[in-house]
Amino acid sequence: MTENSSQRPASGPNSHPELPTQYAPADVEGQLYERWVERGYFEADAKSDKEPYTIVIPPPNVTGSLHLGHAFEHTIIDALTRRKRMQGFETLWQPGMDHAGIATQNVVERELAKEGVSRHDLGREAFVERVWRWKSESGGQISGQMRRLGDGVAWNRERFTMDEGLSKAVQTIFKRLYEDELIYRAERIINWCPRCLTAISDIEVEYDDDDGELVSIRYGEGEESIVVATTRAETMLGDTAVAVHPDDERYRHLVGTEIELPLTGRRIPIVADEHVDPEFGTGAVKVTPAHDPNDFEIGQRHGLPNLTVMDEHAVITAHGPFQGLDRLEARSAVVGALRAEGRIVAEKRPYTHSVGHCSRCKTTIEPRLSMQWWVKVGPLAKAAGDAVRDGRVKIHPEDMSKRYFDWVDNLHDWCISRQLWWGHRIPVWYGPDGEVVCVGPDEEPPSGEGWHQDSDVLDTWFSSGLWPFSTLGWPERTESLEKFYPNSVLVTGYDILFFWVARMMMFGLYAMDGTPPFRTIALHGMVRDQFGKKMSKSFGNAVNPLDWMDTYGSDAVRFTLARGANPGVDVPIGEDWVQASRNFANKIWNATRFALMNGATVEGELPAPERLSATDRWILSRLNAVVAEVDAYYEDYQFAKLSDVLYHFAWDEVFDWYVELSKTTFARGGAEADASRRVLGEVLDVTLRLLHPVVPFVTEKLWTSLTGQESVVIANWPGDSGFRDEAAEREIENLQQVVTEVRRFRADQGLQPGQRVLARLELSGTSLAAHEDAMRSLLRLQPAGEGFTATASLPVAGATVALDLSGAIDVEAERKRLAKDLAAAEKDKAQTTAKLSNEGFLAKAPDHVVEKIRTRQATAEADIARITAQLAALPKS
Repeated sequence: MTENSSQRPASGPNSHPELPTQYAPADVEGQLYERWVERGYFEADAKSDKEPYTIVIPPPNVTGSLHLGHAFEHTIIDALTRRKRMQGFETLWQPGMDHAGIATQNVVERELAKEGVSRHDLGREAFVERVWRWKSESGGQISGQMRRLGDGVAWNRERFTMDEGLSKAVQTIFKRLYEDELIYRAERIINWCPRCLTAISDIEVEYDDDDGELVSIRYGEGEESIVVATTRAETMLGDTAVAVHPDDERYRHLVGTEIELPLTGRRIPIVADEHVDPEFGTGAVKVTPAHDPNDFEIGQRHGLPNLTVMDEHAVITAHGPFQGLDRLEARSAVVGALRAEGRIVAEKRPYTHSVGHCSRCKTTIEPRLSMQWWVKVGPLAKAAGDAVRDGRVKIHPEDMSKRYFDWVDNLHDWCISRQLWWGHRIPVWYGPDGEVVCVGPDEEPPSGEGWHQDSDVLDTWFSSGLWPFSTLGWPERTESLEKFYPNSVLVTGYDILFFWVARMMMFGLYAMDGTPPFRTIALHGMVRDQFGKKMSKSFGNAVNPLDWMDTYGSDAVRFTLARGANPGVDVPIGEDWVQASRNFANKIWNATRFALMNGATVEGELPAPERLSATDRWILSRLNAVVAEVDAYYEDYQFAKLSDVLYHFAWDEVFDWYVELSKTTFARGGAEADASRRVLGEVLDVTLRLLHPVVPFVTEKLWTSLTGQESVVIANWPGDSGFRDEAAEREIENLQQVVTEVRRFRADQGLQPGQRVLARLELSGTSLAAHEDAMRSLLRLQPAGEGFTATASLPVAGATVALDLSGAIDVEAERKRLAKDLAAAEKDKAQTTAKLSNEGFLAKAPDHVVEKIRTRQATAEADIARITAQLAALPKS
């Protein structure tokens, strides 16, 4: 009947260790995790002949601590790898951390500032040594927090993007790309942070709507004048042209002429360029090639000079009255000077517009012309796109593929140099006579007078782009690389599909001779608060998952996150939901404890179907169906659905129905009770194994107590035997229908849940006769004796339940209560009907208001019908 049995030691009714009356996560989680690690359950053997299953961790920053986004992503990955391990795969979840160039340098610089020194006081070599010391003493806090969550990573393989092996990989691929002319050095516009004093990547720029100003300025005089608008008036000092659209009749006569740039005395050309939108503003734009990316492109097309008017601190360098002013000071001063000359045509304040800020220090980004190192992404991006188009790599959910193609098909060359000291230093040396030498990892750099290494380091995303293969030993052809590359799946957020995933695709295909780094890209959404808002300290809704783990246990946090994990969709989460998941863990604990106390066992084979009751056959049929359903959802990365299936099967069907129905069987004793004890043991065994990847701690404690085996971590994953019993399922569904209907009726009549009532069950002609004892127990129904008179009769599922409520309730008091409720419902119906009959109201009221009143009307009508039926069912006085 099942494929779920394995070799088990004898375990009779009294051989189980006694479980505490209450589940206390803090008492079991830490010790269980350390036991798993000590026993090497999470280690992966490259020499194994098992089929490999590999996932690399998206490397958290060495400066970071566990946030809900990490906990969410790690829960998904851990569930995938735990299941595959149980299925017999050689499973590797590769851990490690990113050196986080800007963030780490900022942390250490702040420490130095407290000591009254700067990195420049120390010098580069001493500063880098100080960062390594900080990393050793204070970095990597997140590793301990991952253990709290239960991450089943191969700690013996932990890597760091600055360790020796990964540094060799970085140097190797840099040299290869350089020699293939896919890395070059050029002067271009980059995102510049005047506070961090470095170029930063697009992903490190956060855009917010800021209140600024929009100033319209007249260039030139009379009919030869032209008006441009800008939010950054200070940059006009670096203008080298004004651009208009070539088809704009208003300015056609001015194209090719020159105009005087106010405040400077310089004359600049008016050029025609199709980039200009003639419908926006005046249809003319100022062109500052050294301080705007779009202007730079215009400048390249028209051969315009690049005039830099700000230094790396965003201080004006242009000669004149504004020299030495900060950009914001200069903005006000320039506008004032233009106003004094009568050149301000219009000013709008506040003018709300999108402004980029450094994600680290929140400083406004300054587009800046700078000599930097670049990756020529054209051929690399094409290969990355082709790998998805031809099916070598699947993106899940599939509708995210369009976003991927929109990115890789339009990718600009990637600026990879950063003006930092912490990171992989660019392996290029410059000679006294203009020589440029790129040095590989096993080569000696040039020496002698006049030779020096490039001072910049590589973008952190450059080294993390090598993560799927550098962590396995590349550029060496190691056993691990041969075994575990390509990775089976990458699990990551859709927000870094472009920045990290695309880079791994480009580098993996390039370095590994056309083999992509993973077979599937499974994208998840972002964690938000219960109202769908982004979590942020500034919003006051940020949550430390460790606080929830302390209060409710790691399993509760994990189950809450998994239950919200629909592919590619954001995940709302609130503390109430974590409490509910804690209650679920308690329910699992209490039900298993009850089962063990009543002799549930996994000893011996399951009895043949013909020796089992309909209740036993029903739960085994449902168990196998759930195994199949959960497997299908795992293969489709539908964690919310599989968690929901397991929740309702475990709570509703196993604990609330099967366990309760089994109580009467156990009370009767005999062979049927023994069979049910074996079935209950089987059901709990399989259910705990199914739940384990998502809630590993409570299931480990309970499963080992139930089975006496070593660990559920290394147990076999359950299989669907194909056993189904539709007749038993229909029979128990009828039973559930009867019980549910009578419970509802009892509640409607105001009976207490434990209050016993005289009843006659008419079950002839149904399959429910064998369940009469169980139904009476669940419904608190006493046998009808002589003189029984039914005051209510409930026909349901072919059976009839006749009840004598006389004496069970105060009929007159109940009649008065119901009459009062009926009057209130009728009043609400009258009010809502009157409003909905008023044409004037319907014409003016918003749709949502009208819909709310319709809902009230429908509720009132349902209440009237329900209460009327309850009144009719009351005994006659």
